[in-house]
Amino acid sequence: MTPVKKTMTLNLTDAEMRVLEELCIKKDLNKTTILRQALRLYQLVEARLEKGDKLLFEEELTKEKTEVMML
Repeated sequence: MTPVKKTMTLNLTDAEMRVLEELCIKKDLNKTTILRQALRLYQLVEARLEKGDKLLFEEELTKEKTEVMML
């Protein structure tokens, strides 16, 4: 069964639109796909944080870890 899709209007600043357009070019994806992937990633991060996990970035060479704080 195909999920029902709904349309929305999204207002972005010039800087936000530039970032979105750059990601589209870099990933060879359209804006809708980029935003859907971003939403799924945010949902995954939120679920893990709710379980008590931490979100970290690790610098490859030094192995230094930095925790990312989400609002």
